[in-house]
Amino acid sequence: MNPIVRSGAAARAGALLILLGPLVSWIAEFTTAAAWQDPPYSPLYNWVSHLGLTGPPQTAFGQVANSPLGAVMDTGWVLYGALLIVGIFLVFDPRKGARPITIMILAVLAGVGVSLVGIFQGSDANVDNGLIAFHTFGAQGVMLAGNIMAIAVGTGGTRIGLTRRRSLASTALGTAGLVAFPLFMTDVATGWMWNIGLFERAVIYPIMIGHALLGSSVAATRRRRAAHPTAPLTARAHS
Repeated sequence: MNPIVRSGAAARAGALLILLGPLVSWIAEFTTAAAWQDPPYSPLYNWVSHLGLTGPPQTAFGQVANSPLGAVMDTGWVLYGALLIVGIFLVFDPRKGARPITIMILAVLAGVGVSLVGIFQGSDANVDNGLIAFHTFGAQGVMLAGNIMAIAVGTGGTRIGLTRRRSLASTALGTAGLVAFPLFMTDVATGWMWNIGLFERAVIYPIMIGHALLGSSVAATRRRRAAHPTAPLTARAHS
């Protein structure tokens, strides 16, 4: 097995950043949703991105949006993107071949995408001025790149430090997210908008869970190797 992750403190720090990204985003999401009370926020019905709408109550994409802590959600998304990109570059070694390079590229696309969602709101005002293109590009970019990344991580899990179970879980999560993506897009394109929040989360949450799996797995592997640095040498000696 040829590992594709770096060794030492940098990799451990990067793994923690990757793990921290979705946690920060989830905390921001749940906090922002709890503050949205007029009308109460519904995670199944309401758009996820409407949590980031700032300013007075407004109607956007057919839904009434009133997010008093919209700036908190936007900050959470931007931080998520930044933590993911920095963490990935600390963990993966591009000198190890095509797979780490592919994962790094996908992570950059996903990280930039989720940050764009936080910077450019999904408001009717941005529809009118054309800035909604950045929001849409960011949202669809992270949905595709993030789920493909989960599959790339899962299928190369043994070279990253994931257990077999976690490798299979990452692959399954990415596959589920990619299957949900066209269902979500169909729900939007047809104008049906049935439980749009449910379909959106079916695409997004597999990505976030996949990042949490990746970060925690690499951190655990690095910690074990730091605690037992001579274990690989001993194993080779006995073989």
